[in-house]
Amino acid sequence: MSEIIKVGMADMKVCNAPDGLTTLGLGSCVGVTMYDPITKVSGMLHLMLPDSTHIRNNQNIAKFADTGIKELYNCMLKKGACAGRIVAKIAGGAQMFSYGGGNSEIMSVGQKNVEATKRILSELKIKIIAEDTGLNYGRTIIFDSQTGNLKIRAVGKQETII
Repeated sequence: MSEIIKVGMADMKVCNAPDGLTTLGLGSCVGVTMYDPITKVSGMLHLMLPDSTHIRNNQNIAKFADTGIKELYNCMLKKGACAGRIVAKIAGGAQMFSYGGGNSEIMSVGQKNVEATKRILSELKIKIIAEDTGLNYGRTIIFDSQTGNLKIRAVGKQETII
């Protein structure tokens, strides 16, 4: 990789190979990577919440699955990706804390983020070819636009590539 572009929380970026993308601190948040393997146009979104329609202050479209994924997709198309070739890999959506039964709205935000991500990608006809979601630990991800590999790092876990 030439340059690794940092994607902040509630942020998204698009790049071309040989550059890569990374985001830190995926707890209940979901990291969505989308990739056209022919043009090597890649995108990453670090979303925090599943649905912008339930929040008053929702100007940051990258914060939400419903708006962020669609915007990332459109940005990739503008940069030369072909809609029919785009595939996705996702990571995050953990349940970082548990209180009582752990079934409260707040405690299940990671699961809701993953469900919303999968639904929106399906609506856009983007196939999820790999995922590392759920459980109870945070992740850092690094996407290689040249190979399409998504490296996942987590404290106390072995580094994996999906």
